[in-house]
Amino acid sequence: MNIIYVPCKDKEEAQKIARHLVSNKFAICINIIDSIHSVYLWKGKVKESHESLLIIKTSQKLVDAAIEKIKKLHSYDLPDIISWKIDKTTTEVEKWIERELK
Repeated sequence: MNIIYVPCKDKEEAQKIARHLVSNKFAICINIIDSIHSVYLWKGKVKESHESLLIIKTSQKLVDAAIEKIKKLHSYDLPDIISWKIDKTTTEVEKWIERELK
């Protein structure tokens, strides 16, 4: 199992990406955190914005394809897409992922 973390410009963009990834079996489940406040450097300046955050759960074998799809659907010039492998989850979650993301 992997988690992919992706801030989006707003809730509508987050929902669009989430629905596409789940309905096309790039992800098993996606949580949308509707309002986050981000502080970041962009082109040498400190910026702040309100965004929505995607927490995407997928299988290891689908991470690269999911990231490529996110890049195509995302509105940012440089989407902040970060993925990490999850070492442990429940047997039931592992079976759910295997069953649904065939």
